[in-house]
Amino acid sequence: MAQYELLLPKMGESVAEATVIKWVKQIGDSIDLDDTILEIATDKVDSEVPSPVAGKLVKQLFQENDVAQVGDVIAIIETADGSNEKAEEPAKQAPIVEEKPETIPGIEQLPTENPAAQVDFSSSDRFYSPLVKSIAAQENIGIEELDSIKGSGADGRLTKDDLLNYIAGKGDSTVKKAVVKIVLPPPPPVVESSNNTKSEATQPAANKTQTTSVSGSDEIIEMDRMRKLIADHMVMSKATSPHVTSFVEADVTNMVLWRNKVKSSFEKRENEKITFTPIFVEAVAKAIKDFPMINVSVNGTQIVKKRDINIGMAAALPSGNLIVPVIRNADQLNLVGLTKAVNDLANRARISKLKPDETQAGTFTLTNVGSFGNVMGTPIINQPQVAILAVGAIKKKPAVLETEHGDVIAIRHMMFLSLSYDHRVVDGSLGGMFVRRVADYLESWDLNREI
Repeated sequence: MAQYELLLPKMGESVAEATVIKWVKQIGDSIDLDDTILEIATDKVDSEVPSPVAGKLVKQLFQENDVAQVGDVIAIIETADGSNEKAEEPAKQAPIVEEKPETIPGIEQLPTENPAAQVDFSSSDRFYSPLVKSIAAQENIGIEELDSIKGSGADGRLTKDDLLNYIAGKGDSTVKKAVVKIVLPPPPPVVESSNNTKSEATQPAANKTQTTSVSGSDEIIEMDRMRKLIADHMVMSKATSPHVTSFVEADVTNMVLWRNKVKSSFEKRENEKITFTPIFVEAVAKAIKDFPMINVSVNGTQIVKKRDINIGMAAALPSGNLIVPVIRNADQLNLVGLTKAVNDLANRARISKLKPDETQAGTFTLTNVGSFGNVMGTPIINQPQVAILAVGAIKKKPAVLETEHGDVIAIRHMMFLSLSYDHRVVDGSLGGMFVRRVADYLESWDLNREI
């Protein structure tokens, strides 16, 4: 009989360790290929670790609630054939199965200034993942209150979604039931609840993040955690980079007519809808090759010129927040490949199924403000990049065309492109020429292009 050493698999660039939540298989249990051996939790995701071999579990090297490092041997499986073997590396094992993201990918890149309050978890026998503990500490939720929240995870374990739903519900109930102290001129302070009954004011509930206070006609709503982090990131970007924005109006009539002509046949052939986004990404990638100094970052007094062209695309989430998945090596993909990449990332972003690595290493960002009906915008740079392009809504407008028989006025499909750039390293000439070159690629679209 041979023994197989099961390693803790790699779960992303920024994930170095995981907590063992539960052993699904016990010592002596038979294991089939791809059977779940144990459940683990990180600050990114809760995952199941499947078995890459069939056999019998003979040893568990970590107990529940122990923390293991990526690459550690976590279990020994006895197999029926072969010699003693060890997994070559975590990346070659069967991929882990993600249940629910424990955070929105990319948020770990954003800075936070306020440290979480200290909460003593030692008095509870219940398991809480590191992210749940962090949220509870930041929301000032004590261990007794945390223990009272019903969990939907394995064996009633409390997940991140359970806790956030509880916080949101608690915020709603604060408006309806809790009494808020309001300091007003005479008469003495009172609180009017949603059922129009009045009572004397008392101290507000301890939870601050989702609490809503009502005073006269004004409503005060605390930012949620993600909005606070995004706000910090935006302020940091404006403080870091002197922003300048250049605008160009482009005639994209040929591009629009071409897409209208091919979209039905493309969807039948590829089972994918072709939008304007992959066309914009292709034009940006071409323009970056023409002007590579747009594809840089700043490190102190050093300019870091990026070899790869990794284009992030801002995607709206159902919550109203934005996330930026990254199309890596966009210049090496044809239009079909770009379409599939754009659709896949956008769809998984909306259901919070992106992997942590898919929001990192971007070198340039594209945002489509036209999807909100806006004709132009002045976007904020996604640090540490130095430029971001906003594409506006495509509108039919009268335009002057030069012909061999003289100038004529025609109805054309027009759109604005606006490029915000870091004026420390990108001058107006470079920024202006770059956005103009993107427009040139869109305006010169070939109506007869095959795809």
